[in-house]
Amino acid sequence: MAESRSDISRVRVNWRWLTLAAAVIAGPAYATADAPVQQALALAQQGRAGEAYALLAPLAATRAGDPDFDYALGLAAEDSGHRAEAIIALQRVLAVQPKNAPARAELARVYALTGDVDTAEREFSTVVEDPSLPDPVRQRFNQLVGGLRREQRAGGTSLSGFAEAGGGYDSNINTATGLTSITLPLFASLGPAALSGTATRIDEAFGNFEGGLSVASGVSRQTRLFASLLGSYRDNYGSRTFDQGTLTGTAGVGFTRANRDVVSLSGQAQQFWLDRDSYRQAYSAIGQYTHRTAGGQALSFGLQYSRLDYRTDPLRDADRYTATASYTGKTTFIAVSSGLEETRRAAGNNASNGFVGGRMGFEKPLGTRFSILGSAGIEYRGYRAPDPLFLQTRHDTQFDAALGFRVLVAPRVTVRPLATYTRNASNIDLYDYNRVTGSVAVRFEF
Repeated sequence: MAESRSDISRVRVNWRWLTLAAAVIAGPAYATADAPVQQALALAQQGRAGEAYALLAPLAATRAGDPDFDYALGLAAEDSGHRAEAIIALQRVLAVQPKNAPARAELARVYALTGDVDTAEREFSTVVEDPSLPDPVRQRFNQLVGGLRREQRAGGTSLSGFAEAGGGYDSNINTATGLTSITLPLFASLGPAALSGTATRIDEAFGNFEGGLSVASGVSRQTRLFASLLGSYRDNYGSRTFDQGTLTGTAGVGFTRANRDVVSLSGQAQQFWLDRDSYRQAYSAIGQYTHRTAGGQALSFGLQYSRLDYRTDPLRDADRYTATASYTGKTTFIAVSSGLEETRRAAGNNASNGFVGGRMGFEKPLGTRFSILGSAGIEYRGYRAPDPLFLQTRHDTQFDAALGFRVLVAPRVTVRPLATYTRNASNIDLYDYNRVTGSVAVRFEF
């Protein structure tokens, strides 16, 4: 799909040149337009389409139906991101002047930019059939029509991947409380119980390795199949008990609508290892809708169902339901999520919880090879039933923050120093902890 969008971008200037050529052929009608129309056309030609649209939009209630006005409005709306208005305005022009080649060419262009290549191809074909069109202009239009027909058959397969290796220091590899003793309500008369071994905080150096492959293949111009395989392994240098590994496979289908919004459905399976033994499997179904704005941002809405199976602790087996909404800009992202994790056995109901949270982050380039990146998040988890050891219902609020840099040291090779902080505030002391990590990783992308 990226190749299709770049093809449209490459011909965009050619289309504008052709519509101007067609305008010359059509005669001096636009030159005799009134002052607001002439001013708007001049602004649009200077690349100031937003100003042109702001000038004309308030006049539409009284001027709509005037071909000169509608053409200028359509042009301004098209280049300032108001594409639905552009289509309506240009269609009004053609309703009065069906042989207006510039308006029909602009209409074809806006249809193509919204992803409706089929309609764009038909509109351009109508322009090509105009017998008054000079041969050089006709040849250029024919080339563009051919390109749009190739867009209709667009498919292709793309493969990408990455490999990353790094290491650092973790102040709390087992996410344990910093306390050395805890009082259990059932045994309060015996005094505090001492904590030792893996129940207390362990700090250690670690090494981390990650890699992934992604493939996408176009079934048609609007439908693509995709799949990915991601793996990671973390080795704590002095404590194998908390070594972790994951392998995640995803496969699905994405459908691009005429307005370039994307609907995708996928399935996912994940294996998680702890101490090099199988610990948990997760199986998920994911649906997502993504709306792309004219400025290159995206709004996404997703639903996910996951089945969680714990190999050594079946009371924690659960169904997890998550709803997510996110905004992604050129350098920032914001996401909010909420859901429910419900154990499948009543005896494990104390692990069932509802959750709600938010996360935001940024990556700001500070030059051609250097950028600063950061993120922050918060999640609240309210559990359903009292903890059997502490005889009270658990409530956690987790804060996360990260700050780092990304440096391009060679083509496709980056180095990323990163510091993270986690604070889990819980009403039960055993689950209350702090964690700080510092790491450096080298990443190769292909």
